[in-house]
Amino acid sequence: MDLVSFTDQWQAQRQQLFKSVPPEGRTVRYLDREFLVYPDTFWPFADSLPLVRHFRVEPGESVLDVGTGSGVIAVFACYRGAARVLGLDINPAAIRSATHNAQAHGFADRLELRRSDLFEALGADERFDVITANLPFRNKPAHDVVAMSQWDTGFATNTRFFEGVGRHLKPGGRIYFVQSNFGEIEAMQGLAQAAGLRVEELASEAIDDTKRQQFFVYEMSHRA
Repeated sequence: MDLVSFTDQWQAQRQQLFKSVPPEGRTVRYLDREFLVYPDTFWPFADSLPLVRHFRVEPGESVLDVGTGSGVIAVFACYRGAARVLGLDINPAAIRSATHNAQAHGFADRLELRRSDLFEALGADERFDVITANLPFRNKPAHDVVAMSQWDTGFATNTRFFEGVGRHLKPGGRIYFVQSNFGEIEAMQGLAQAAGLRVEELASEAIDDTKRQQFFVYEMSHRA
């Protein structure tokens, strides 16, 4: 089976898994910590590992996590010492899951969650030292909010992200952005460069020793 067919099948199975969570939620272990996911929430997974393991947050900095899902990246930003973290997601189930996890990890005082289509719920003057994003990797039609966590119809979400992200990044700030070997890496790099961003691959992770599926995190900043 080729990579595209394998990935289609694998992602469809994961979407069914997300939908099959009982109403009270399910606990998922991730990097030796526990996170609760409610039905229709994208689970903590290997895709975010290169970001979580390698992104830099200085104590006292502010962090914006776009497409927060269960809130794992936002929670780990708090563990790194961020003074303020804001997680955004269009999916109400994700906001519910992330809100629970912010409280469970003791960060409800500095981790805020807002339901938002990308930057829609942000004020025009809200800017951050660090912006993180684990958006859907593939240009593939998404039929519901669960599919939207993995597939980006017309690559529109990624396109709008790069059109708007610069307005919410402080001078000298940095973006940490995830992609995969089965995603639209070249398209993503083109969008970032068109937005005036310098792009550098920071780290990668594979699901297993076959390296059939790999995930990458890129560090981006405004070009001088």
